[in-house]
Amino acid sequence: MQPDCEFDRIIDRTGTCAMALELLKQNFGDPNLHPFWIADNGFATPNFIIDAMRRRLDHPIFGYTAESCNYRPCLVNWVKERHNWEIQPEWLTYIPGIVKGIGMVINVFVEKDEKIIIQPPVYHPFRLVPRANARQVVFNPLKELPDGSYDIDFENLEKVADEKCKLLILCNPHNPAGILWPRETLEKIANFCSERGIIVISDEIHCDMALWGKKHIPFASVSETAANCSITFQAPSKTFNIAGIVSSYAIVPNPEIRKKFFGWLEANEFNHPDIFAPIATIAAFTPEGEEWRKRMLTYVEDNIRFVEEFCRTNLPQIKPLRPQASFLIWLDCRELGLQQKELVDLFVKKAKLALNDGIMFGTEGFGHMRFNVGFPRKIIHQALLDLKAAIDEKQ
Repeated sequence: MQPDCEFDRIIDRTGTCAMALELLKQNFGDPNLHPFWIADNGFATPNFIIDAMRRRLDHPIFGYTAESCNYRPCLVNWVKERHNWEIQPEWLTYIPGIVKGIGMVINVFVEKDEKIIIQPPVYHPFRLVPRANARQVVFNPLKELPDGSYDIDFENLEKVADEKCKLLILCNPHNPAGILWPRETLEKIANFCSERGIIVISDEIHCDMALWGKKHIPFASVSETAANCSITFQAPSKTFNIAGIVSSYAIVPNPEIRKKFFGWLEANEFNHPDIFAPIATIAAFTPEGEEWRKRMLTYVEDNIRFVEEFCRTNLPQIKPLRPQASFLIWLDCRELGLQQKELVDLFVKKAKLALNDGIMFGTEGFGHMRFNVGFPRKIIHQALLDLKAAIDEKQ
């Protein structure tokens, strides 16, 4: 593994109100932990994005701003070239964040007495947002496979999906396990949901971070059936480390769903981006952005290999599940033989590492921790050394 100086640079985020640092005391009880929990990363946002925003800053007026004529063509082109999906400009709208978008879809399409299906272990806002909006959550847990990965349990889905289920939230690629769902699985979900009048939200925020030469398949691209029963959310935020700019967008092929959802967004002016979101997106979705993306993913792949080798050699009780997408590794720590609180205490109190507790993603996450490896390798190495020291001391 050859070091790449571009991504080896260690950047101090102190004083920038970075959530990864500011919420350590609140969430973990200790402000002095190494933050590997929240899903932004330690790499510098690329210069071509910063330069594009700086050019706009050179103009002294920041008044009401119309959508750039380049915004939709850039999204259409990026999705076609990256994911082989031909979308139409009228299918697109800006949304002020994917989690917010989920809440908006719930309020538009799901009545108070209706239900939403999620598939744990899965990104925790899938559970929290519906419940906070007074909707019932129905669980369709994923099936764990012998290699530690997961599959959809369609037999259970048949049992839990009654006539009150109106929405299924799909994590594609999956967070925390990093799964790229295969075409056959997506087709089967589409057929199941279409037959029952269930809308699918496909959260594809990690879609541009497929690893190992693999390809992300957008849910709505697999068939007309999938296109007609779905709302897709994508964003450049994870890939280019611009989550704070809030540059998400929705893709809705079905005209009836689109009219209802886009009309509600328009009525509440939720579809109007701030001045910098389109600028950052247009700058990211360019040939220069594609070259940077490839370099970043190569570095992340080497980080994943580094973690795998370190665990194999020094921490055999911890089994990293190799992600097919994203910079998040799902660590299976069950061989340590600890209860979940003991496991969290080992990472947080002993090793001084802030990772996501696996139970956050559902009870199916027992014995697991989620590890963000989107950092310079030196930082990853030190974290693993600290973890090894904590485990050696405990034993």
